[in-house]
Amino acid sequence: MASVRKSVLLISTDPAHNLSDAFGQKFSKDPTLVQGFSNLYCMEIDPTSSIQEMIESQESGAMNSIMQDLAFAIPGVDEAMGFAEVMKLVKSMEYSVIIFDTAPTGHTLRFLSFPTVLEKALAKVSQLSGRFGPMMQQMSGLMGVSGNHEDMFAKLESMRAVINEVNTQFQDPEKTTFVCVCISEFLSLYETERLVQELTAGNIDTHNIVVNQLLFPPKDSNCDQCKVRNRMQQKYLEQIFDLYEDFHITLLPLLTNEVRGVEKLKTFSRLLVEPFQPPK
Repeated sequence: MASVRKSVLLISTDPAHNLSDAFGQKFSKDPTLVQGFSNLYCMEIDPTSSIQEMIESQESGAMNSIMQDLAFAIPGVDEAMGFAEVMKLVKSMEYSVIIFDTAPTGHTLRFLSFPTVLEKALAKVSQLSGRFGPMMQQMSGLMGVSGNHEDMFAKLESMRAVINEVNTQFQDPEKTTFVCVCISEFLSLYETERLVQELTAGNIDTHNIVVNQLLFPPKDSNCDQCKVRNRMQQKYLEQIFDLYEDFHITLLPLLTNEVRGVEKLKTFSRLLVEPFQPPK
């Protein structure tokens, strides 16, 4: 992507970040230029940290505990807040393409449901603000702390517009598409189908599937294990092509070495655009 676009930002939202390991370079929550590139930037974010930082930024120590309990009582709001903060950051940047490296299916589906989660959370927070706001102000006064919680409620509310705008962009096939990556096994195929169904239900475009780690043993190979695994993979590959006949399916081989470092990543990435030719 970086070879055909002016500037690319790669964001990892996976709690088990591996971009730093893959590129052999440390990344943080701030965009960092990848060594060996002039237009590729990476960042790794912790989606659960933003709401904690927002709470801690308030100067009221005793009230922080109450606010933290209220905030984390809403399922998924911590990750939704982190997502919204990242979106605010991304909106202020100038990149031709932004790529999200998401976690496995379960985390990804939660990630995509954040707009709904945040909408529900903000409705509850608004209720809490109206119901308990005056009481918390009085308690803050008694404790001798500033307790300006209206600022935090205002920050929460301001994120609603950002998250809704991003959600609209996610649902625009001219701007966003989702590339599914799987391996040719039953469980992975099942998870991919679940993901495709959820993406379709959420009006998010998806028409690309990458099937990774495929074995292509030569016909004269003496490796019985390789042959058995190849037959199993071919069975599920047939199902993938039947299920997703309208999709663009890319096949990637199982390599004998780790894909780590810029040069190996560049070589491997060519397989995404130049079809792999199995040995005869």
